Amino acid sequence: MIQGLYEAHLPVSDMDASVAFYKALGLEVYDKTPRVTFLWIEKGKSQLGLWKSDHVSTPYHPSIRHIAFYVSLEDLQCSQKWLHDNGFEVRDAFGVAAKDQPLVLKNNNNYHAAIYFYDTDGNSLELISPLKLDDKMTVNYEDKMTLSCWLKLNS
Repeated sequence: MIQGLYEAHLPVSDMDASVAFYKALGLEVYDKTPRVTFLWIEKGKSQLGLWKSDHVSTPYHPSIRHIAFYVSLEDLQCSQKWLHDNGFEVRDAFGVAAKDQPLVLKNNNNYHAAIYFYDTDGNSLELISPLKLDDKMTVNYEDKMTLSCWLKLNS
């Protein structure tokens, strides 16, 4: 029945600056009102709602103020340079320094590669690509592993 995530929402303090930020990430504005702007992540499939709010200083927690954008593994491997070239600053995450990302995360038998950064209001953003899903095969993994190390050990 469920086939994907259709929308996510984030609080923002400066709508114009936030819209410019997300447009620079490649999202397309399709509706804008004084209180909310909607951008397509993938046209017709997923969208992001940016809400003008006084509550942007709510402390970060992974259950709120976080969005992970799916990207291909090929794009993720180029993401460090792409983010830098477009003025986005990668942040340290899960014990892996910004300069060493993308990193690899393990959840049960699922492995993902990801890179982390913030938007203009400190909302946590992630570019993520699955490496192995529900795989019972033995893989080489350790905490704080970088994608380059993963690829060398698991190719």
